[in-house]
Amino acid sequence: MDDAGERDAQIDLELVRAIRAGQATAWRDLLTRYQDKVFGLCLGKVGSSELAADLTQDVMVKLLRGLSSFDGRARLSTWVYRITLNVCYSKLRSERYRQHASLEGSQSSTGRDVEDNDRRANIAQVREPWTGRGVEGEETRRRLLAALERIDDQHRDILLLRDGRGLEYDEIAAVLEIAVGTVKSRLFRARSALRDALEESRGSGMGPGMGSDSGSGSGSGLGPGLGSS
Repeated sequence: MDDAGERDAQIDLELVRAIRAGQATAWRDLLTRYQDKVFGLCLGKVGSSELAADLTQDVMVKLLRGLSSFDGRARLSTWVYRITLNVCYSKLRSERYRQHASLEGSQSSTGRDVEDNDRRANIAQVREPWTGRGVEGEETRRRLLAALERIDDQHRDILLLRDGRGLEYDEIAAVLEIAVGTVKSRLFRARSALRDALEESRGSGMGPGMGSDSGSGSGSGLGPGLGSS
């Protein structure tokens, strides 16, 4: 873990201690700190801004409910991203089941517990991610999302965590519960798969440079288009 990562981890631990000590503003600080990061990961998984915003709120509620079980053995960010992926996978499974069960594909929302209303209202007050992005940035994001939908889940997850969120190999390994060596090999294959997907989409208007490594070293272009905060 580099110095910046250590500082982030320390800030997270201080927020957890403050929350457990009953400091009223600490919850909001935690939500503000992670909302955009969670939203970016959800967006990359489901491809819809509206659905990603709903899933972000679901994740935040799970964090609020489950923080007492966080034991500090892993970084808080690792725990948050693991919960985020689990929430996304749960939603995707339910959507696939619903589409299989009904050709109409009803979009009715599930009921919410009354006890969550105040918490969700507080979460909704945190600024909406992605506001203020220009047309060019939005187009880049749209193209990347379309390409991400064309690759498999394992490749998509590792790209979102590494190139979208900038996680180090060891933290990705902890989030996905795989070996660091597997992270490296899977990342290589994932970047290749994304480049192929972008290449195949050129005929639909994709820019020719989007599949190449960026100057920042992300290797997929996800950094500027997804998950940046």
